[in-house]
Amino acid sequence: MSKRSFPLAHVYRLLEPGPVVLLTTSAKGLDNVMAQSWHTMVEFEPPLVALVVSNRNHSFRALKSTRECVINIPTASLAREVVGCGNVSGRTINKFDRFGLTRVAASLVGPPLIADCYASRECRVTDARMVNKYGLFVVEVIKAWVDTAQRNPRTLHHRGMGAFAIAGRTIKLASRMK
Repeated sequence: MSKRSFPLAHVYRLLEPGPVVLLTTSAKGLDNVMAQSWHTMVEFEPPLVALVVSNRNHSFRALKSTRECVINIPTASLAREVVGCGNVSGRTINKFDRFGLTRVAASLVGPPLIADCYASRECRVTDARMVNKYGLFVVEVIKAWVDTAQRNPRTLHHRGMGAFAIAGRTIKLASRMK
């Protein structure tokens, strides 16, 4: 067998569930953007998403207190902005201004959409029972937006330690999924 032992501290690199997103929150009149990759769908209808947000992140307090956020999905063209948002704190920097991201008012929640991203999902927290222990928020998507002009968007997928994969070729196989 050619497999070898792998460090447990790096297992997350093998399991990253989806594209890196830019999570927007807003509290006390201040908007923030957080690069986030620990998330997963947990239900189809209503659409529920589990988000892990560390209590050390500036966005944590806003999400916990307002119970609202927007999950914005950038493409590879925003890679530098995504990494920039992940490397500085919103406590001291306005990330929208610093990284030239365009705010657009959401229709149902307080935090803004990011116009530069190809998709945005307005969300409300529906389950916070695991927030204190794991930083895990379950949010319901209550409104979704997508730029239909972008076909097969090339999203970023975090591989750990500054490495990213970019979604590429799409294949279509027969499926009985509805």
